[in-house]
Parts: sequence; structure tokens; C-alpha cells
Amino acid sequence: MSTQFESIATRASAIGAEPGVVARRGLSRGIWIAGLAALAWLGSAALTEWWPSADDWPYTKEFIALKLVLAAFAVATAVAGWRNPSIHARTFTPAPTRTRAWLAAMPWLLALALGVSVWEAVTAQLEWLPRPFFAPPQALIGVYAEDYPRLGSSVVHSFGLLAYGYVLGAAAGFVTGVSIGWSQAVSYWVHPVLRLIGPLPATAWLPLAFFFFPSSFSASVFLIALATAFPVAVLTWSGVAGVNSAYYDIARTLGARPAFLILRVAIPAALPSVFVGLFMGLGASFSVLIVAEMMGVKAGLGWYLQWAQGWAAYSNMYAALLVMALMCSGLITLLFRLRDRMLAWQKGLLKW
Repeated sequence: MSTQFESIATRASAIGAEPGVVARRGLSRGIWIAGLAALAWLGSAALTEWWPSADDWPYTKEFIALKLVLAAFAVATAVAGWRNPSIHARTFTPAPTRTRAWLAAMPWLLALALGVSVWEAVTAQLEWLPRPFFAPPQALIGVYAEDYPRLGSSVVHSFGLLAYGYVLGAAAGFVTGVSIGWSQAVSYWVHPVLRLIGPLPATAWLPLAFFFFPSSFSASVFLIALATAFPVAVLTWSGVAGVNSAYYDIARTLGARPAFLILRVAIPAALPSVFVGLFMGLGASFSVLIVAEMMGVKAGLGWYLQWAQGWAAYSNMYAALLVMALMCSGLITLLFRLRDRMLAWQKGLLKW
């Protein structure tokens, strides 16, 4: 998001406008949106305070306090942007990176305020959505405040299970992909097997995995690794096979041996494709993780979802779904950071 303001000067030059003027307009727009977000959160807090709910929901005061905190944060962001010298001077001076990032996030904060207000109105105040299948935001706050030990232990268990399976699957898929892309003999024997077994959903192996493995934990690790390994292997194989042969010729001319060609030529050139496979494997492994925990593991987010559904605790279920979404989003962000760091030398060659 922070790159939004960094690219304003470039776009202004492309359309013939003065970069400083257009950049100041973009910064002013972010400040105005931050102000609107603050007003939206204040209005949402007023809605909670003065529009009576159909039921006496707990943690309503805490919910109002959270809205006021978000409104104050939006005001602070707007003030920080307004204090930037570029708003008042004729020459453009870029705002601090953190300020630009928060100003770029203000449209989402505004949309979140509107969405939460509508959600609260149709559940807590109007009850257009039937209970107990739909819960207001206050109910989720109650879950996080009262059931955090069980929910927290489920998150820890799911993260550990996902880490084991994902790392093992990514390593196996990477080695398999490099072997297939480099060696014709390995490709002859392994490629047909990969094409036969790989497209099958990992969850289809669920009965066999729980039969052959000694524990549900090891069976779940195997299923997650299987779901991760196939996309990583295919994309790694594609990346290694697509390396320009001129790179190998130049390296051989300089006396490079096969190990050097694999480690210093083939793998670095194939890393963009490898990371695409890692992203795809992360999504697949997360899906298998939830299914495996629902079927056999006695802890984790999948087990928590099944437990909440069995007891008709739908607010707990929605709270767990939100945690899962944040967990998956955080892991994807970390993977993006790793990709940016490892492929920093290719920024001039790739379209980022």
C-alpha cells in the first residue's frame, strides 16, 4: 500500500502534470479519507450507544471503546499527513513511509467501519438474520475475551501441524522438481508418477493415511505435505526446465561443473516459479489442515470449528474463521517478504 504515493510522481510525469502538485493532491485525498474514516467510526459508536439492541449483548461497552480507538487512530493518521510539509509547500517532499502506508490503508478502514455498522444493525438491532446462526460483532469480542485459552491452544496446534507438513512438503517438492527438470532419467521415471498421483486431492488419501500412519498427527502431516509438494514440484520443474540454455553454456565455458550449474544457475533462475509453487502449496495445505483436524486430530482450528458447530456456538465458529483468515493472510505476507528478500537481485528483470 505504501507504494501508492511513491508512484504518484511517475504517473504525473506520464500525463504531463507537475509531479509535486499531483503528489500533494494524492496526499490530501488520503487525509480526507482518513477524516471520513474517523467520522464513520464515531457514527458507528453512536449507533451502538443510542440505538437499542433487540437483546442485551455483553461486551457492548468494550465494543464502543474499540470503535473510539479506531476513530482516534484515523484522526492521528490524518493529522500526521497534514503536518507533512508537502501539503503546505510548493516543492514536494515525500511523507514518511509509515504515514504513507497508513494513509493508503484508510479506504479499507472506512469500508470496515461501514461494514461493521451494517453487520451490527442487521444482527443486534434489527435481527433480520436469524439467531443463533448469525451473531453480532459483540459476540465475537465475547469469544475472544472468554474462550481465548481453548482458541489460543487451537491456533498453536494448527500452526505447529501446518509448519511440519508445509516445510516437509515444500522440501520434497523442491527436490523432486529440480531432479525432474535437470535429469532426463529422473524425469522419465518420476514425471508419469507425479502426473498420475499429483492431481488427486490430498483429502482423497485421508482413509489410507489414517490407516497406515501410527497417529493422527503423523497422518495429518503426511496429507499436508502431499498437498504442498505437488504444486511446488511442478512449478520448480517448470522453472528449471525453462532456464535459458545460454546460461549453462557460459558457465561451462568458464569451467563450471554440474553441481555449480544446479546450485548457482538452475535454482536461482527458477526461484520465481518456485515461489509461485510455494504460494499455491500454502493455500492447498491450509485447506487440508482444516479437513484433517476435523476428521482425526483432537485439537486445532478444524477441531474447534467442529466443536463449535456441534454445540451450536456459532459466534465461536465465526471467531475461529476470522482467526484462520488472519493466520493465513499473515503467512502469505511472510512468504511475500521472503520472496522479496531472496529475489531482490531480480527486481530489474521482473515485473513486481
